Amino acid sequence: MIHGGVRVLVGAPVFKTGETEQLGLAGSIPVRLRHRAAQEVLEPVESSGPVEGSASAPERGGVTGSTAPSPRGTDPRRRIPRTDHLLEHPQVAAAGVALGPQVLRGIIRAVQHRARAGQITPEEVLEQVLAAIGDRPAASLRPVLNATGVIVHTNLGRAPLSDAARQALLDASGYTDVEFDLETGARARRGAGARSALLAACPEAEDALIVNNGAAALLLATTALAGRGEVIVSRGELIEIGAGFRLPDLITSAGARIREVGTTNRTHLTDYTSALGPDTGAVLRIHTSNYRVIGFTSAVAVAELTAPCREAGVPLIADLGSGLLGPEPRLPEEPDLGSALRDGADLVIASGDKLLGGPQAGILLGRTEVIAQLARHPMARAVRADKLSLAALEATLTGPPPPVTGALHTDAQHLHDRTAALARRIGGRVVPHDGRVGGGGGAEVPLPGWALALEEELAAPLRTGDPAVVGTLRGGQLLLDLRCVPQTAQEQLAGAVEAARDRLRVRSGSGHDRGDRR
Repeated sequence: MIHGGVRVLVGAPVFKTGETEQLGLAGSIPVRLRHRAAQEVLEPVESSGPVEGSASAPERGGVTGSTAPSPRGTDPRRRIPRTDHLLEHPQVAAAGVALGPQVLRGIIRAVQHRARAGQITPEEVLEQVLAAIGDRPAASLRPVLNATGVIVHTNLGRAPLSDAARQALLDASGYTDVEFDLETGARARRGAGARSALLAACPEAEDALIVNNGAAALLLATTALAGRGEVIVSRGELIEIGAGFRLPDLITSAGARIREVGTTNRTHLTDYTSALGPDTGAVLRIHTSNYRVIGFTSAVAVAELTAPCREAGVPLIADLGSGLLGPEPRLPEEPDLGSALRDGADLVIASGDKLLGGPQAGILLGRTEVIAQLARHPMARAVRADKLSLAALEATLTGPPPPVTGALHTDAQHLHDRTAALARRIGGRVVPHDGRVGGGGGAEVPLPGWALALEEELAAPLRTGDPAVVGTLRGGQLLLDLRCVPQTAQEQLAGAVEAARDRLRVRSGSGHDRGDRR
């Protein structure tokens, strides 16, 4: 038909019956009309009904998340409680007080997805949401009772903080005068309190700088002092640290070049002096704190390197790693920062969370002009320590001895008495067990002590229990060393072992029940 100069296609009329799928024609264009019920199934399914117990739930109650059944039958997924109704439920709101709204919604959606996949019924959604939330804190890191006997256990967070450091960390978690002078109202030097505490603890140092960890301290020192020049280092000191990181790669990453001298087992003073030249940016002495080379060996002490470095006009850096401020009788072979500075090092480097017993930090101590050169370098801003580390480090230095010091000096007889008391409480055998410093300090130095030998099957339930307990598996036994377990936590440890045994008994009983049913 032509109407007003426009060709109009006319075909059979199309009727939307709502009952069956129809195929009609609008002229020559096919039109597919979908059944309304099919359309609803294909759309995202979420219940429009409230959750029982929520603020919007009808007073007549009913099955959790259910709606009135349709006379034609409905997809069971439509009974899944809505997200907003779950969020309004008093139990969900109470359980999620420590979680942000996005995290809480993520938990709810994950449970709803399980219900849509048929893994749980819609009526189980609320229960599963509450179980997933539990008493979950906002952070996923869990406290652990360290029953390994390794004091500075890198995988367990290295040094535990003292009570004074924990309080300082908490106090500094809000607004604080980290870079502000409250008396004058002017900007102040960042971390002045921690710097002063370091200088008081190590009077051999003229100045101090604190960065975010020991590797950052070494990177800043070699970059600022050597630039793109050579860093002379013995081949026997080219160390690989944790997680596969190698110090030579770290040093060269910012442009400095490594000049290796000596051999793996023997390096002499002449090796260093022969390498000194116009391209030398610094001489680096690294303490091999995580291994020992014994036998036919020789190394050059810091004191021997001082004169040649001064004569050549290049800085002498000593990376001592483990963080002893002074000599430690228990670790006679472990170098300390004060002694290295007295011997003539221009700069010494250490970590704050090892034998010093503080937070993660990189500590640089040395001559005033050297520290000033580091502080002016742009990299210093990239690696600077945060206010929490500064506060905890200062409190570690000015407060009572940290737990690391106590664990290092624990009397073996005292350990035996504690272990025997625990054995009387929960069973097991008291056996000799040497503790270790760990964390790249006191390599191969045993710390005589004792451990409680228990059945090895307890290892997994103890690790996953509350509190989590980590021991040592050796010779078909689980060894619990109390060196690093506070006296105040011993009853908690005993309860954890009893709870782990109960869990094993329940699993064993459940296994027998399943066997009976089969």
